[in-house]
Amino acid sequence: MRRYDYSFIKDIRIRADTVGLTKGIEAFRIREEDRKKSNREAFTALESIARIQSIKGSNEIEGIVTTDRRIEEIVNKNSAPLNHSEMEIAGYRDVLDTVHKEHMSMDLSEGLILDMHRMMMSYTPNGGGRYKTSDNVIMEVDQHGARRVRFRPTPSEETKEAMEQLILAYVDAKDDSSIDPIFLIPCVILDFLCIHPFPDGNGRMSRLLSLLLMYRNGIDVGKYISFEGQINEHKGSYYESLRASSDGWHDNSNDYLPFIENFIFTLFVCYRELERRFDVVGEKKANKGNRIEAAVKNSVPSISKKEIMELLPDISQATIEAKLSELQKQGRVRKTGSYKDAKYVWIR
Repeated sequence: MRRYDYSFIKDIRIRADTVGLTKGIEAFRIREEDRKKSNREAFTALESIARIQSIKGSNEIEGIVTTDRRIEEIVNKNSAPLNHSEMEIAGYRDVLDTVHKEHMSMDLSEGLILDMHRMMMSYTPNGGGRYKTSDNVIMEVDQHGARRVRFRPTPSEETKEAMEQLILAYVDAKDDSSIDPIFLIPCVILDFLCIHPFPDGNGRMSRLLSLLLMYRNGIDVGKYISFEGQINEHKGSYYESLRASSDGWHDNSNDYLPFIENFIFTLFVCYRELERRFDVVGEKKANKGNRIEAAVKNSVPSISKKEIMELLPDISQATIEAKLSELQKQGRVRKTGSYKDAKYVWIR
């Protein structure tokens, strides 16, 4: 039977390069706090863009997609969802906004997780907020199209008890000063994914819970750089780490390290991207053309003209359009889409 106990984290042995990343993250965090005090406008601009990228990225991982224009309309509540995918996107928006605004009052509990799932699925016909009533499996498809069961999550009749034990183990560990949250959070998320408590939406819930636990532990980079977007950008390594760490999970012989290291890598990339974007947004003395160029170059994977205008409110639309046209003619930037859905990609 699966046992939930995070005391092993006290003695966990992390590779030297991962230790280096954790030190880098701490240095970034200190610098971020100092910058926020005197650059609130810059961080507000970054937050607006990250919100859209998070909602798009987390849903895109699950194959839930719509056009960039529709994403923006739904995120900004300028339009009601028109189909099932857009219902899922609207639900994610609502939970993400709640986590951003109310995380300090959101203690992890069964009731909270059920409420978050209910909100996320509230626009869909079947709704949410209930654990699975039949067993689910995690499938994978090989290069020839053949399907196989990659993982069998906790049976439905054991789900409630498993979730209770998971939360109790987290509460016990978070109050232990010798357990670093940066190692604890991915362990909790891995166990949540292996339980797979809901009939639908487990992956998206895992990313929302990751943000919640990070925010409650003073790690708020996901507000300004999309944590979900970075997972989507590197989802091959994310899924490989999930596969490696879930092997042997049912009999307590699994190794959490691959998933922990992937989490720390993703967090480091977010902070590194925040540094780059802040240099674009916060350095008002730099040449305007260089700042527009950097905005495109440092965006993953692409950026719209409207997003550039939000990042650089002191630069006129005409100047931005002229610079984008120049970069396209030079072959340094590629334009994808057209009209309102147009995005600009740096050619690397």
